[in-house]
Amino acid sequence: MTVNHASVLTKDYFIAYIKLIMNSREYTLIQAKVFAFDFFFKGDMDRYGISTWLQFEKAIKEIDKIMCEMEVRS
Repeated sequence: MTVNHASVLTKDYFIAYIKLIMNSREYTLIQAKVFAFDFFFKGDMDRYGISTWLQFEKAIKEIDKIMCEMEVRS
C-alpha cells in the first residue's frame, strides 16, 4: 500500500490493512497490531503524524469490538 506522507490515513484504511495482515499471515489482532507497528510505522508512532496514529488506534478498537461481538453471537 502506497502512503502519502502529507495526508492523514483513515480508520477505514487501517481496518483494511489490519484485516489483510490478519488474513494473509493468520495473525491474531494483537499480532497484527505489533506487526503493523514494526513494519508500517517502523516502531515510531509519530512517523506519519499523531492524527494518523489515532486513526490506527481507532481501527484496532473497532476490529476488537467487532470480534468480541462475533464471539458473543457464537
